[in-house]
Amino acid sequence: MPRLSTYVLRQLVGPIALFVFLLTSVIWLSQSLRLLDLVINRGQTAPTFFYLTFLLLPSLLVVILPIAYFAGTLYGLHKLHADSELTVMSAAGVSRAQLLAPVLIAAGIVMLATWACSLYVMPFCQRLMRDKEIDIRADIGAAILNEGQFNTPALGLTVFMRELSPDGQLRGVLVNDERDPQRPTTYLAESGILAQTPAGARLIMLDGTIEQGTVDAPCRGKAPAPTLVRGTPHGKPTKCASGASHAAPSLSVLRFKRYVFDLDQFGGRQEDAELRTSERYLNELLWPTSSKPLRQGARNVFFAEANNRLAAPLYCVAFALLAFAAVALGRHARGAYALRLISASMIAAGLRIAG
Repeated sequence: MPRLSTYVLRQLVGPIALFVFLLTSVIWLSQSLRLLDLVINRGQTAPTFFYLTFLLLPSLLVVILPIAYFAGTLYGLHKLHADSELTVMSAAGVSRAQLLAPVLIAAGIVMLATWACSLYVMPFCQRLMRDKEIDIRADIGAAILNEGQFNTPALGLTVFMRELSPDGQLRGVLVNDERDPQRPTTYLAESGILAQTPAGARLIMLDGTIEQGTVDAPCRGKAPAPTLVRGTPHGKPTKCASGASHAAPSLSVLRFKRYVFDLDQFGGRQEDAELRTSERYLNELLWPTSSKPLRQGARNVFFAEANNRLAAPLYCVAFALLAFAAVALGRHARGAYALRLISASMIAAGLRIAG
């Protein structure tokens, strides 16, 4: 490459890198907030949070890179124009095509980086994120280690512990299991231990009771509005208004010295075999396979995603021509020049939004 082209390319690299960093930081921060709920409620560590947010970056860069390229190129060319360097180059015999060459080279580099992110890095990171999220949701033991709080790590399960001692002992343990609405069960224990076994997470409760109740069964008769007879002995059958037999609610209490509660049944690793759109590689979007018959609407969604991944990097070419035309073409009067910069920015924004 001629020295002037290399010099122009170096002047563009810095602003492009700066805008990539700034836009990525802002958008990455806003997108990472949605992971806070998952990480905090599941008792995960800060490295896990940063690992998950790092996996978000490729999907953001697919959109950010072309936009940052346009902003950086427009700023870099404007700086060369403001310092009269473009004027000196033109006076020295450098043609507009020679000035456009480093701009297009920079566009090609950004295009390759965008294609790499969209076609390979993004689906790869999305699969890693899905696997990590499944592992976090399966780690139900870490989700209940919040003393003084009622935790609901799974549907139908509520866990409370009054105190978590430094040696790992749980004090004042309550577990409420409502998977069967007709027979809710409550476990109360003076102390307990959370153990990770080869079979999964186990809550070992010591010195407590198991209280299991039965909920009123509905009357089975022809009367539309059954009425319970109040004041009947506990656990004995009553009569509804229709005359049908009705079982009154009852409560059974069992004391224990040691009881092992299986937590893994609530947090088992349930992996969805179907890949989401963002997790599929290009060939899996163009020729999708599924364990279930795919409707035409789903195929259209996959095809649209494949088209977007192939087309998104091409914005760099359009943005390169827009930025170069705004700075290098037309009159150099201050008002006309500022109008061209504003118009180029608006056209680029409209082009990307329309796309």
